[in-house]
Amino acid sequence: MTSGGLRCALMRGGTSKGAYFLAEDLPADRAARDDLLLRVMGSPDPRQIDGLGGAHPLTSKVAVVARSGDDAADVDYLFLQTGVETAEVSDRQNCGNLLAGVGPFAVERGLVPAGDGETTVRIRMLNTGELAAATFPSPGRVVSYEGSTEISGVPGTAAAIVIEFTGGTGDRPLLPTGRARDEVAGVEVTCVDNGMPVVLARAADLGITGYESPAALEGDAALAAGLREIRLAAGKLMGLGDVRDTTVPKLTLLAPPRDGGAVCTRTFIPVRCHTAIGVLGAASVAAGLLLADGIGHDLAVLAGTGDRLSAEHPLAGTGDRLSAEHPLAGAGDRVRIEHPTGFLDVETVVEQGPSGSPYAVRTAVVRTARKIFDGTVHPRPSDS
Repeated sequence: MTSGGLRCALMRGGTSKGAYFLAEDLPADRAARDDLLLRVMGSPDPRQIDGLGGAHPLTSKVAVVARSGDDAADVDYLFLQTGVETAEVSDRQNCGNLLAGVGPFAVERGLVPAGDGETTVRIRMLNTGELAAATFPSPGRVVSYEGSTEISGVPGTAAAIVIEFTGGTGDRPLLPTGRARDEVAGVEVTCVDNGMPVVLARAADLGITGYESPAALEGDAALAAGLREIRLAAGKLMGLGDVRDTTVPKLTLLAPPRDGGAVCTRTFIPVRCHTAIGVLGAASVAAGLLLADGIGHDLAVLAGTGDRLSAEHPLAGTGDRLSAEHPLAGAGDRVRIEHPTGFLDVETVVEQGPSGSPYAVRTAVVRTARKIFDGTVHPRPSDS
C-alpha cells in the first residue's frame, strides 16, 4: 500500500459482494493484513459507515488472489470473512460466491491470459486446499460480464460462470462424523462437508415450518438459542473444535419443497439467516440429500431414476429453469435447492469410496459476477 491508498476491485460474486486484492498488495504479516482489511471494510461498526462493508456478513467479505505454486492450479484464492460489529477476520471457511469473481479478477490483473471466446481458470482454494475450475466468456480475449443468465437473489442478468469442484479421490470424508445421522442437543441431524461444513436438521424438529422469512427467524430468540446449542455441539463432533467465535459449521434447516425444487432451506451464518444460500453450503446440502440414510432424503423430492431429472420435471422448462442449453444440462445428479429469494441448482455425483464411506466425485454450479469498481481504496487511518 502507498500513501495514495490500496489497489482494490469491488465485485459482486454470486449473491455476495466483496473486496478483491492481489496478495502482493497486502502486508505479508497476518496481523497487519487483518488490521488493514478491517479499516478498509469499516469494521467494527454495525453500519460499516466508514468503509466498503455493507453492514451484513454477505457484503463484508474479502478475496485475496495470487499466482499459484501448485501445478494443478493457475491461481490461489484465500477467502477472508471480516466481522461487521466485531474486529475479526476469519479464514476458517470458504466462500463459493466470491469464488465466482476470482477467475475474471485474475485475468484482469494479468495473472492468467484470457482465452479467445472462453477462459477457464483453475483455482486452488487456500482455506480448504481444494480445487475448482471457473469458466466464463472472454470474447476477443476480454472478460465479459454481460449475459442472459439469472440467479436468484440478484436483479437483472449477467454472463454465466460455470464453477466445477472436482474431488474424486475419496480421501476427504463427506460425513465428518462418519455417520449419516447424529443426535445433537436432542435433535436428529446430518453433518456433511462437500466444501462447507454444514449441519442439516428438519425445520419441524425445531418448531418452525421452514418457510418463515429471514427476519422472522432472526427475531425468534428461542430458535437462536437452540441453533447455538446444536452448532457448538456439532462443531466438536465434526472435528472443528470450539466454534463459538467462527461462522462454521453452517446450520441449514430443511422443509419439503414448495416451488418445484428438491427441498426448501433456511441457512444461518451463524445466527443471521441467509437471504439465499451460499454456493458451497448448497453443495453440501445437495450431497446430504443424496444420502439415503441422511435426515433430508425422505422429505426431499429427488426426480427421476438415479435422482436425475426427467423431461417432465420443472427444471427442464424454460426461462429461469434449466433447458438443454443450460451450462449444467445433463452433467450429473441435479438438485434444486429452494431458499428465501429463489433457488440454486447444484449438479453433484456422490459415490462410495474405497472405505465404503460416501464422497462427492463432482460438484458444479452456475453463478454470475460483476465488477462494480476497480481502483484505489483509502483505508480508515490506523488508531496507532
